[in-house]
Amino acid sequence: MASKLLLSQLRNITRPTHHRLINPNFIFPLKNQTLIHSRPYSDAPQPPPVGSKPPPTNADSAPTHKKISSSLNQAELAKFSAIAETWWDAEGPFKPLHVMNPTRLAFIRSTLCRHFGKDPYSAKPFEGLKFVDVGCGGGILSEPLARMGATVTGIDAVEKNINIARLHADLDPGTSSIEYLCTTAETLVEEQRKFDAVLALEVIEHVAEPAEFCKSLSALTVSGGANVISTINRSMRAYATAIVVAEYLLHWLPKGTHEWSSFLTPEELVLILQRASISVQEMAGFVYNPLTGKWSLSDDISVNFIAYGTKNIE
Repeated sequence: MASKLLLSQLRNITRPTHHRLINPNFIFPLKNQTLIHSRPYSDAPQPPPVGSKPPPTNADSAPTHKKISSSLNQAELAKFSAIAETWWDAEGPFKPLHVMNPTRLAFIRSTLCRHFGKDPYSAKPFEGLKFVDVGCGGGILSEPLARMGATVTGIDAVEKNINIARLHADLDPGTSSIEYLCTTAETLVEEQRKFDAVLALEVIEHVAEPAEFCKSLSALTVSGGANVISTINRSMRAYATAIVVAEYLLHWLPKGTHEWSSFLTPEELVLILQRASISVQEMAGFVYNPLTGKWSLSDDISVNFIAYGTKNIE
């Protein structure tokens, strides 16, 4: 029953082609609900395996800077490192992101302009704001954000990605000011960096610990700031389209790019973000039209979806 109620509420906050704000009371009933799918990012402590040795109590033997790599998935990093040189090849492995980018930016411009009280029709609506693009890859999102006036920091744990992003950004005076860093969100938290908006698009499905990752995103956000996260729903339709069709039939993506078990359902993402002090305000789906070859925003969140949330005021 809980999951059905939550799905019903999510349908009410999804956004078709116009803005629809989430009811402020939506989040509060969810606090004590249980996730419908058991995953390793659960906040509940896990019992040690039978016969295992207790963890060391000596402070000297404890690993240092534990949080720095808490959300990294080394296998996923290796996948993207292998194809880093193709980030700006519009017909290469990242073609789906290039095609989807205008639609992602439309959602970002609309929600963040409303959040910060900016004019969405301005050439540089994000002027005066500090954004961080977490998991920036080759910079295909960071660059347009910079052109819209934001002071952008792009971070990625794959050094090849950062090198490609820097080289490409330097080709345009409008993007050469982007700060690209080969680092993690956890490291920026330790450095006490703060941003008006924190964005992580098509990233959370590739991290090892989504809950820890979202806590880091929250810690990087100023009180009352904004967060935008996009990912793929863990649905059978998503398995059929995002994996079987996109990777094995149409070869839009290299085989093995995604693992269905690593996807999050919309209700799981809402709950994880809520636990990280981020309240989801709006959600929309991305729908692909094979006739036009373009993506559009929809209230269909069964496959690709994007969420805008606000950091709770501290």
